[in-house]
Amino acid sequence: MKILVYLGHPAHFYLFRNTILKLEEDGHEVKILIKKKDILQELLQQAGLPFYNILEEGRKDSKIGILIGTIKRILRLSRFCRSYKPDVLTGTSVENSYVGSFRHRPVINVNEDDAQAVPLYAKLSYPKASVVLSPVVCDNGKWNEKSVKYASYHELAYLHPNHFSPDKQVVEKYFPVDKPYFIIRFAKLKAHHDSGIKGINAEIAQKLIDILKPFGRIYITSERELEPQFEPYRIKINTLDMHHVMAFSSLYIGDSQTMAAEAGVLGVPFVRFNDFVGRIGYLRELEEVYHLGFGIKASEQGAEEKMYATVKELLAMPDREAVWQARRQKMLSEKIDYAQFLTWFIENYPESRKVMKENPDYQFRFK
Repeated sequence: MKILVYLGHPAHFYLFRNTILKLEEDGHEVKILIKKKDILQELLQQAGLPFYNILEEGRKDSKIGILIGTIKRILRLSRFCRSYKPDVLTGTSVENSYVGSFRHRPVINVNEDDAQAVPLYAKLSYPKASVVLSPVVCDNGKWNEKSVKYASYHELAYLHPNHFSPDKQVVEKYFPVDKPYFIIRFAKLKAHHDSGIKGINAEIAQKLIDILKPFGRIYITSERELEPQFEPYRIKINTLDMHHVMAFSSLYIGDSQTMAAEAGVLGVPFVRFNDFVGRIGYLRELEEVYHLGFGIKASEQGAEEKMYATVKELLAMPDREAVWQARRQKMLSEKIDYAQFLTWFIENYPESRKVMKENPDYQFRFK
């Protein structure tokens, strides 16, 4: 079977890495296509996974820039498919849907954000996708009927215990782990669906540092430029090591969705502060069903004070680590290994879609 995997974001590298390796192990031919995005290319190179970049020049972060970049990628992806002739296209991209439809190839669209949180993406990619794979708590709106829902998260494709074991020796390459430490993360919030979204500003960051400082070391990781007063807290970590660093931290605070979810599935308390709170089903489940973190909407009245109070309560909790690990185990007991499920779904498509529609519980063989 010839499989084309289109990766458009560093998070998709982690999402698909184990599935790609297993598909190749099972004898399938896998081609990886990417667009230039942050450190995606470097991650693939470090992992030794060959790829083809269909937009090496990148694009501008404007509406016109996004439109021009999308058109270029559609044309280049179409040319690639004309010569490669894949049996199936998968990934999280608008381009797959258009090219797959035009070239009469099935498209497995993989996404975990609710349609109302990424409305433009949903409107452009879902109508022409063959199937949309999403967590069971994800609301795909009018495309729910063409969706296959599973009991897991993207983050469990790489942080499930079947695939990841935290290693203190990895962390010790950067700093000692003999004392508690906290991670603060600043996202760019510059994607098209981030328009109008508020996050952690400099004033809030300084207050958080003042609260955390008496309890342990503070490390900041940031996608955006930092104000000079925060540079002493910045730590540069090889992205492939970040999950080990996260796993042994005492608390994660940030305005990034993915890293909050990663902390949650690792059993690390997280406090998420942005305006996506309440709009994304899988994060809401981690927060409200499994109680692995807290989402605070940045624009709501009293949001900042609520966040400070939440952080103080967590710091004062004597059995926090044991409580969170117990909550994590409950979550894991009810979720599947998403990498195993995704591999099975792709290599058995379209029969796999029929199986899931007729018997959704079939997925639990991938525990």
